[in-house]
Amino acid sequence: MNLSPLRAARARPDNIGHEQNQGGSIRMLTMSLIGAALVVITTIIHAYGTTRWMRFVVDQFTTEDGTWLPRDALKILLSTALVLLALHTIEIIVWAVAYRGIVPDELQTFEQATYFSFVTFTTLGYGDITLTEVVRLLSGIEALNGIFLVGWTTAMLFSMVQRVWQYGNRKWVK
Repeated sequence: MNLSPLRAARARPDNIGHEQNQGGSIRMLTMSLIGAALVVITTIIHAYGTTRWMRFVVDQFTTEDGTWLPRDALKILLSTALVLLALHTIEIIVWAVAYRGIVPDELQTFEQATYFSFVTFTTLGYGDITLTEVVRLLSGIEALNGIFLVGWTTAMLFSMVQRVWQYGNRKWVK
């Protein structure tokens, strides 16, 4: 008797496919929870880092009238960009450590895990390293996390450029 794959699947006893599906669903749920925890951790890192950095910039560079001096503009913007890049690197390393713990056979070195995490976090996606089965879900979650945090960084840099332009360089507008 030659059954199509769909009919063959329907002809199986219900418990065979159901047991296999439950295992996959549990792994997927586990990976989703791990991914959510990593998103929370990296968001806390970013929130803490950006808040501390902004307080530092305000304390160090704001004059009595609440403005920034034009001579400090480049220093503020460059140092902010470097601090934000450092925060992203820390966040990427958090993901790399998680990958090494979850799939040590697939990402065999810390360097390989960090490289994979950089490529995924930045949504570059070379595809030269891929993860298997349900663990791939983590890379999608990391990519979404990266988009979110890089967007946050972009908004912060834009805000600082606006402030430098608005207060420090009024003479350029004339």
